[in-house]
Amino acid sequence: MAHIDYFFATLSPYAYLAGNRLEEIAAKHGATITYKPFDLITAFGRTGGQPPKDRHPSRQEYRAIELPRQAKKLGMPFNLKPAHWPTNGAPSSYAIIATQNEGGDVGKLCQLFMTAVWAEERDIADDEVVRDCLEKAGFDPALADKGLLQGADTYARNLEEAVEKGVFGAPFYILDDTHKFWGQDRLDDLDLVMAGKL
Repeated sequence: MAHIDYFFATLSPYAYLAGNRLEEIAAKHGATITYKPFDLITAFGRTGGQPPKDRHPSRQEYRAIELPRQAKKLGMPFNLKPAHWPTNGAPSSYAIIATQNEGGDVGKLCQLFMTAVWAEERDIADDEVVRDCLEKAGFDPALADKGLLQGADTYARNLEEAVEKGVFGAPFYILDDTHKFWGQDRLDDLDLVMAGKL
């Protein structure tokens, strides 16, 4: 059975724009997914990247063009300058980590968090928002308060693993510990590789 390690940040607009396509591809090919939220900003510093605010103006200008264009192409609501960005992505990441041991639709939870940021003007660092997203995804809202120590430990380990495996942005997909794909616009390539066509 194929397996995908999915490295992402709940604050990443490009991970938001991936929507549920990863889950659809995994289901199509009978693959499993491990969701690995990590500290993307710290990873930038360790892999030669820069946070958006520190990038050259030409890069910032292109980002401001590309993100709304991709959102329109995908038919997804999108706010280029959300009220609660940047914010602390750790609480939502800890909640995602906690749910992986519970079973259920982790992908839906991830998308609810990212939709909260990029389409709903909600702060995913807020405990009530975290609980609400957990409940809407079918999980016990109390998971927001459980396993915080394990969540923090796994979140830190995800960062180390990401850097070790050559992850430098988000979303980033690693198929069977071999094939790497960076960006929501590479999901079609992931699908083709899994189908043996690429």
